[in-house]
Amino acid sequence: MSFEISEFKPLQFDWNKGNKNKNLKKHGVEDRESEQVFFNKPLKTFLDIKHLNKEKRFTILGATDEKRRLFVSFTIRSRKIRIISARNMSRKERRLYEQK
Repeated sequence: MSFEISEFKPLQFDWNKGNKNKNLKKHGVEDRESEQVFFNKPLKTFLDIKHLNKEKRFTILGATDEKRRLFVSFTIRSRKIRIISARNMSRKERRLYEQK
């Protein structure tokens, strides 16, 4: 399943105590960096079929304002984006991201 991020503009993000700064500690990615990915092109979004039994999750491959390439896992709750995880793309993900 694919969708356009523009369906959710203006984009709002849901950060609570449980997920605020979690990716900074775990992967060295600041919250604001993971948000930037949603506003920059190119952007590739996929349904995360591995986690469908819990809730609908998505993954996104994109770049920050500083061109850092990130893999971001997220869900949508109450029309807000809740980022679950953000990290640097793997080599395989970078190849996928660079494909037209």
